[in-house]
Amino acid sequence: MNVHDAGEKLRRLEAAPDAEERYGTPYQTTDGATVIPVTKPVGVFVVKDGRVKWKPAVDTTRIAMLGICVGLVSAVFAGVTMVRRPPWPDLYGDIAQLR
Repeated sequence: MNVHDAGEKLRRLEAAPDAEERYGTPYQTTDGATVIPVTKPVGVFVVKDGRVKWKPAVDTTRIAMLGICVGLVSAVFAGVTMVRRPPWPDLYGDIAQLR
């Protein structure tokens, strides 16, 4: 996507009634890039040197930590299940009943 296409899309968005809900006010950074915040999908458009880039606001650390936590919780549940009722045969259950 080049600057002309991005400008055309922005002009169409300005005419849309819900554009203010989805797109924030564009601002200039010190290095000359224009940043346009977007609420749906969450992220920003960065226009710099005639090129437009989409930068999603995704926290990969949070996703990795969620995966680790899910793994730990499943390991704890599996361990508790093994202690309460082991998967191997009960060798002493029949002898205890005979006494």
